[in-house]
Amino acid sequence: MRIVFMGTPEFAVPTLEDVVLAGYEVPLVLTQPDRPKGRGGNLASSPVKEAALRLGIAVLQPERVRNPEVVELLRALATDAMVVVGYGQIIPQSIIDLPRHGIINVHASLLPKYRGAAPIQWAVANGEAVTGVTTMRINAGLDTGDMLLKYETPIGPDEDALQLGARLAVAGADLLVKTLDALESGTVAPIPQNDAQATYAPILRKEDGLIDWTLPAPAIVNRVRGFLPWPGAWTRFRDQVFHIWKARVAVSGEGVCGTPIAERRRLLVQCGANTRLELMEVQQEGRKRMSAEAFLNGVQPGENDILGRTS
Repeated sequence: MRIVFMGTPEFAVPTLEDVVLAGYEVPLVLTQPDRPKGRGGNLASSPVKEAALRLGIAVLQPERVRNPEVVELLRALATDAMVVVGYGQIIPQSIIDLPRHGIINVHASLLPKYRGAAPIQWAVANGEAVTGVTTMRINAGLDTGDMLLKYETPIGPDEDALQLGARLAVAGADLLVKTLDALESGTVAPIPQNDAQATYAPILRKEDGLIDWTLPAPAIVNRVRGFLPWPGAWTRFRDQVFHIWKARVAVSGEGVCGTPIAERRRLLVQCGANTRLELMEVQQEGRKRMSAEAFLNGVQPGENDILGRTS
């Protein structure tokens, strides 16, 4: 089977590697153009581009995949299937119609739940106990195509979005190869999605990470775990942005929501429903990440300090 691969992030790399390892012919990889990165603004290649070059595969980086010359190039390649994993551009119908087996997407949720750009982060942030990966045929909708195969896995109680993403990347790669094998042998039956059961995982915004201290501590912990690597869970402390990178539920207690409590080298925060959060790793604006204990060595919360309050 002849396949064009379309992907950009680190999540897509195991799938590209497994497709090649499985013996499928991959004449071309499409990925996003190099983008400025870091303080120096130097152009950086996507993880998929780096993997493709390492594997000796030709790379194309169009600004717009719908450009007629790109469509004609893909038509000339006469592929049996295309694979899309986090490519980052909408695939037009003119390309969807090209391959014999269609365009197969690896989506990191159990569709139709968590359609959209950030399924891993929202599943963790919403406290889901189970998630997975679905392979599907792309159509003109947002993750609405017919499902092919699924992989299901529990989310660990302390697992964050980065850890879960690494696991699902490997699982998705294996599932995609099984899907291609099943398409080639004709042993998979596409299943339409039930739109009535759909939920959405929209692209994350900076404000999604803002902590509401009236929520119970377990809900806040889920958001701390879920919003990694960006935007992170954050609040304000003494009129500066204050990131919380790691936290856990502490013993219950009463008080004003958002009140920081220094207790035996531990930093607690009063939350809603008479719950408390223990901060484990924090970051003040303009400084490096540090343990809460190290933070308390330099800063002692006062009786008038309330996290989230602006003057």
